[in-house]
Amino acid sequence: MDAEGETRFREFVETRSSALLKTAVLLSGGDRHAAEDLLQSALVKAAGRWQRIDEPEAYVRRILYRQQVSRWRLKWPRRELAVAEPPESADSKDGASAAELRIMMRGALAKLTARQRTVLVLRYFEDLPEADVARILGCSVGTVRSTTHRSLAKLRALAPELASLAGPGAGAPESPAGGFSPLEVRP
Repeated sequence: MDAEGETRFREFVETRSSALLKTAVLLSGGDRHAAEDLLQSALVKAAGRWQRIDEPEAYVRRILYRQQVSRWRLKWPRRELAVAEPPESADSKDGASAAELRIMMRGALAKLTARQRTVLVLRYFEDLPEADVARILGCSVGTVRSTTHRSLAKLRALAPELASLAGPGAGAPESPAGGFSPLEVRP
């Protein structure tokens, strides 16, 4: 890598690493250390091809997704580390703070499988349509739909308090198609 490329890479890392780390944390189920490892290995791979990359952020995000997919496709999956449970919060029907909602969401996401987490992050955090998620994960659109459905059902079962907090303006993710929060219980 020449001096100009190295400068551009350093600027990219300085400006975009926090946003990329947020995605990596969600993909890793809230494990910040695993997320930092995931991001670091993605940046190392991107640095090797930096001169040939047209859209660096899209390229690094694609590496993050594919590395996460590779982790849950391993023949002998690594054991996930147990994380502390979120602290008990007072039942407040008027809504919880954004921090409490994030803590509850992170705890619930950590209880999902890596595949379920990845699909939900791509669909609702990255706001990608099903076809794009299927292309990134190398599966069919039907698989994405069924995994999304099962993941949301499990998320609702694991953290029913999130469904009561999720509402318009409560900070819950909305469907890319708009119209409802994925945590709302539909009749």
